[in-house]
Amino acid sequence: MWRYLKRVLIGKPLKTLDEGQTHLTKFKALAMLSSDAISSVAYGPEQITTVLVTLSAAALWYSVPIAAIVLVLLLAITLSYQQIIRAYPSGGGAYIVATQNWGSNGGLVAGGSLLVDYMLTVAVSTTSGVEAITSAVPALYKFSIPIAIIIVLLIMFMNLRGMSESANFLTVPVYFFVIMIFVMIIWGFYNVATGQIHYQAPADYGTPVAGMSVVLFIRAFSAGSSSLTGVEAVSNAVPNFNKPKEKNAATTLAIMSAILAFFFIAIIFFSFFIGVVPNGRTTVLSQIALAIFGGHGLGFYLLQLSTAMILAVAANTGFSAFPILAFNMAKDKYMPHAFMDRGDRLGYSNGIISLAIGAIILILIFHGQTNSLIPLYAVGVFVPFTLSQSGMIIHWFRRREGWWVGKACINFVGAAISLSLVAFLFWQHFGNVWPYLIIMPLLLYMFHKVHSHYTKVAAQLRVAEKTKVQLHDYDGATVIVLVGNVTRVTRGAINYARSIGDYVIAMHVSFDENPGKEHKTANEFKAEYPDVRFVDIHSSYRSIAKPTLRFVDVIAKRAEARNYSTTVLVPQFIPKHPWQLALHNQTSVRLRALLNSRENIIVASYNYHLHE
Repeated sequence: MWRYLKRVLIGKPLKTLDEGQTHLTKFKALAMLSSDAISSVAYGPEQITTVLVTLSAAALWYSVPIAAIVLVLLLAITLSYQQIIRAYPSGGGAYIVATQNWGSNGGLVAGGSLLVDYMLTVAVSTTSGVEAITSAVPALYKFSIPIAIIIVLLIMFMNLRGMSESANFLTVPVYFFVIMIFVMIIWGFYNVATGQIHYQAPADYGTPVAGMSVVLFIRAFSAGSSSLTGVEAVSNAVPNFNKPKEKNAATTLAIMSAILAFFFIAIIFFSFFIGVVPNGRTTVLSQIALAIFGGHGLGFYLLQLSTAMILAVAANTGFSAFPILAFNMAKDKYMPHAFMDRGDRLGYSNGIISLAIGAIILILIFHGQTNSLIPLYAVGVFVPFTLSQSGMIIHWFRRREGWWVGKACINFVGAAISLSLVAFLFWQHFGNVWPYLIIMPLLLYMFHKVHSHYTKVAAQLRVAEKTKVQLHDYDGATVIVLVGNVTRVTRGAINYARSIGDYVIAMHVSFDENPGKEHKTANEFKAEYPDVRFVDIHSSYRSIAKPTLRFVDVIAKRAEARNYSTTVLVPQFIPKHPWQLALHNQTSVRLRALLNSRENIIVASYNYHLHE
């Protein structure tokens, strides 16, 4: 039943040689990797105007120069990441660049920031999509969190089916949104040119506004820079492109950035020209659409539908990038090796599932409130931006290839603006971003502990070329068989123990509850196996584990004195159907876990398979 359900949800397994079928064309990659960045125009420009309107509606004209600075940063980041794609085509993006140029700790800060950021990407995108849905259907507002969790799970299963299939699905919402925004912008400029939309800005461009300060300007700029999140995803996913990988990835990044820039500046322009004032009931994008399409017509509803769709699936950018980043960090022994395992559909399934769990936890912690997540979300992006772009400066000074001075200058501009944004975010949004100061040290500690463990394990398991392996020659073998009742399982286990051991002991733990039953068990066993020693350990506290461990320790010491090995054989029966395991206690599992803590004994299982 489980295998059938898995095939329905995920699909049939792919051969390793089929990996080429999962690679992405530019058309599919744009849909899969740009959904986060492009969808941010639905809330990024609004973040700018929301900050400015706290002073007055007259201050909204400042959104235009702020948008221009955001576009300068976008250009610097795009050019920088195109350089990263060509210089580091193995993927990994900021993590690889920072590791190569700033050392392991720099790479871990970048990698850890992005891992958390991708979880925030999923959480922010999903909750934003749910907000668009509940705006259209207010009755669903009370179900916002369950809807968000369901969307995360649906996208998780979609990605478990493989990158190519999820890209096929994403082409519909992403390109639907792109087309609708293009239609809105073109129709809007036509209406402006024909005089059907009139200039309604609360104050003309350049009008001095009392109370406007550098601090407020910077606060609005740092809030609006959330639109740049997701740009780095392409550099992480270079290995997933069709050949030539670097060229296709760089082209995809350029197309994505061009679309993002055009949409961002156009929405800011219409917001200023029409005089849109942010409010808690209707988004800025919705107000612009109402003005351009002339009310609640077909165009308006199609735009709302496309916005809800792309925001709901924008989380897929995180699902595309997180598993590859986790793979690279696991390859360097900073994350569990389980993140290097590929699933049935050749995706890194453990990374996909871990991301979904982390995002759901964030949604529950923040109660699905998008605005609470965006500043922390931005910090998680701009810290890696700063490290990667400053790392590229070091890269060019080391290589000194081609037009390296100009390239280093581009990276310097991006690094300077990114670093400034990080400082501004902590300065102006500390109440929302302070968790970063706790999360990052914890992640760094975890990374180093994982790396230390793998290093120590490798040192202990490594066989030196000139070192001979010391083999212990035992004179015999002691086998302890754990006995509950005298059943077919017990008989099979005793027979097997006698075939491998020179000295066999059957050990049983009895309780106070039914002394007659315990005597019966002892008599049955002695009648069946008179030549096997039977030991009954009494437990007044109904514990099997502790008496067993004490007894095994005693026998192991005696065996060691005789130069005997000690094996503990744990009998268990295996039901025909996996679900039936839940109907039986798991004493054997607990006993094996406890006995595995002892270095001087061997723990083995005897499995008896049931047929009904």
